Amino acid sequence: MEYWNKRFSGKGKIWGIEPSKTAIYALKLFKNYDIKKILIPGSGYGRHTKFFSLNNYEVTGIEISEIGLNIAKELDSKSKLMLGSVLDMPFNDEMYDAIFCYNLLHLLLKNERALFIEKCYSQLRDNGFIFFSVFSEQEERFGKGTKIEENTFESKPYRPTHYFTKEDILKHFNAFSVIETNIIEEKENHGDLGLHTHKFRYIFAKK
Repeated sequence: MEYWNKRFSGKGKIWGIEPSKTAIYALKLFKNYDIKKILIPGSGYGRHTKFFSLNNYEVTGIEISEIGLNIAKELDSKSKLMLGSVLDMPFNDEMYDAIFCYNLLHLLLKNERALFIEKCYSQLRDNGFIFFSVFSEQEERFGKGTKIEENTFESKPYRPTHYFTKEDILKHFNAFSVIETNIIEEKENHGDLGLHTHKFRYIFAKK
């Protein structure tokens, strides 16, 4: 929480207000199915909750940073936004047609990742969908920093990062029926360091 409060208080809308390339691709997939209600854990300052709500979905976002959530409320007045850790889900008794989770899972340690996925599973209706994006082992920073767990390194203080191989992500989501998984390249502005191309691994699957 302290890490993200500091980032959002210092830079505000870090990645701009436009949706990520990953979210745009997830929307394309969602449109093929009967999806109305979407849960977005780790919703940040609201650029993705706003994106999906503008595309006529009923959206709920969960964010651990109070500062990020306050920015989101200014940016997105349509979605339902809640303050809290995704590891404390559920915050309500609602069931969702889909869960969109952008670059959050790789910030958790092994036991936390398993718990979080289990909590997501329990909030999906039968035949509901998940779309998760994570850092892949093709990222430039893979292997850099202090090794915490297998394929997990702390390159920044208090922010361990897990890098997913294809086999790893399939193992994490073995309770789901996988529809599609692959690498998506996305450019991200790193401020003084300029544009950087990430290689995210995503998975689209069905309960």
